[in-house]
Amino acid sequence: MTEDEAVDDELLTIGAFAARARLSAKALRLYDRLGLLAPAQVDEASGYRYYRAEQVERARLVALLRRLDMPLARIAEVVEAPDGAAAADRLAAYWADVEARTAGQRTLAEYLRGRLSGRSSEMYGKFVVETVDVPEQVVISEARHVLAGELPAWIGASLGRLEAAARECGGVTAPPFVVYHSEVSMESDGPAESCVPVADEAAARAWAERHDRTWETKVSVRPAQRLAYTRITKAQVAHPQILAAFEAVEEWIEGEGLEQAGPCREVYFADWDAAGAQDPVCDVAFPVK
Repeated sequence: MTEDEAVDDELLTIGAFAARARLSAKALRLYDRLGLLAPAQVDEASGYRYYRAEQVERARLVALLRRLDMPLARIAEVVEAPDGAAAADRLAAYWADVEARTAGQRTLAEYLRGRLSGRSSEMYGKFVVETVDVPEQVVISEARHVLAGELPAWIGASLGRLEAAARECGGVTAPPFVVYHSEVSMESDGPAESCVPVADEAAARAWAERHDRTWETKVSVRPAQRLAYTRITKAQVAHPQILAAFEAVEEWIEGEGLEQAGPCREVYFADWDAAGAQDPVCDVAFPVK
């Protein structure tokens, strides 16, 4: 008897099962090797694989999920879900991630087309650039080497810690901001520095001494300075829209005959969680002289 011949009323050979599942025997062997669909029984002497008819649905599901380019670990999460509703939720979460990534890539492609076709000035013209004078500030800050993919989560967490700490330092006196001391991208990790202006320098220094080793925190007095900035919405904070905003400010600075006087920054003046996609939340800025 060969591996493709029927065995009994309950078990199916790999050939018979493959026909029912509309898959190849090669695919079924791969799913077994990947731990996604194990045979119901393997003959110890011959090594032949046998399946049960109720495994057909799982086999077809695995094949369809692989057509979505779903990673093997995520496929396992879906097929091992306790019920259909949980499986559907896990698929929905994966697909939301795919759509978000695709939307970002689509926007990046449009941004790059604009640059390559010489339409950069057209893109920059969408941003209104102004200047503002910022007084001397006492700042508590937290620095971190971080890649672009990790940046949003770190900004939210670090500013949350610093704003909570500000209650011990006389309170927050101005919008928090993030300074980029070097490029942050998929390959370059900055560092970036989250900053919160506070009222009480002595209390801030006492707080920093208690937390420096944990969060790489410090207290500094930032001198008064002038910022050239453009205001952007919550949707524009995402890459690559924010890159166009930074470049628009840089172009404006050059056009005005000014010089950059320090690293670029993002100033977050609105409630991020409460803001809608089109609500202004952030100033992209450069110190100038």
